[in-house]
Amino acid sequence: MADPTPVFDDLRAESDELDLLVAELGPERWTLPTPAPGWTIAHQIAHLAWTDRSALLAVTDGDGFRVLVEKALAAPDSFVDQGAEEGAALPPDELLARWREGRTALDAALRAAPPGARFPWYGPPMSAASMATGRIMETWAHGQDVADTLGVIRPPTDRLRHVARIGVRARDFAFGVRGLTPPEEEFRVELVGPNGDVWRYGPEDAAQRVTGPALDFCLLVTQRAHRADLALQVTGHDADRWLDIAQAFAGPPGGGRPPKEAAE
Repeated sequence: MADPTPVFDDLRAESDELDLLVAELGPERWTLPTPAPGWTIAHQIAHLAWTDRSALLAVTDGDGFRVLVEKALAAPDSFVDQGAEEGAALPPDELLARWREGRTALDAALRAAPPGARFPWYGPPMSAASMATGRIMETWAHGQDVADTLGVIRPPTDRLRHVARIGVRARDFAFGVRGLTPPEEEFRVELVGPNGDVWRYGPEDAAQRVTGPALDFCLLVTQRAHRADLALQVTGHDADRWLDIAQAFAGPPGGGRPPKEAAE
């Protein structure tokens, strides 16, 4: 079994990088609207704090987490937004402290998890490493919204590998959640990482192919950019359709982002 410690370290680094963006913001900047409709910077951080607490509950209190799932099932269209709204209403200092405390506690719980343990989640049960990988994806995606709002360009890092891997593995989910039958054949995905190395997924001789920068693929599958604004190349009808609906996150289909020209 692979040592999950590097994944936990990457989650800590991703969170710390976002923390640097918001730590010194004045109260008025926490209320700036982000690209996510109806969400301010405070909503973005509140959502991460809420999800970190949910993950902590899943790892440390399975019965308590099941109660949380029941609440989510009772209000599937508003549960996530309610959590963000409650956190965003807090004073920024209190919200920031809550996020820091929650992610620190989650980090400790994941590192203390017994090897091979699996924990309940909103989808299939997850290992500690998979839980951390999912948190990296969400932290990076919501951090992108914050960076875009502040006009900050974040240099991409190899931590994007976690996001890309989830995006590739979520292919069938993206089709299924829209009531579409997933393609039977596997796709080939080749992505150029920040350091120039190529990340390869799927059979080398696959007819359906996606290639391009890893950053662009991650922006696509987290629905932080429209494919028209990205340098992704596609071969095959099914792969082309996938790029229109790809998502790395659980839950209902997201609305995505409009092309830049349409937004201007």
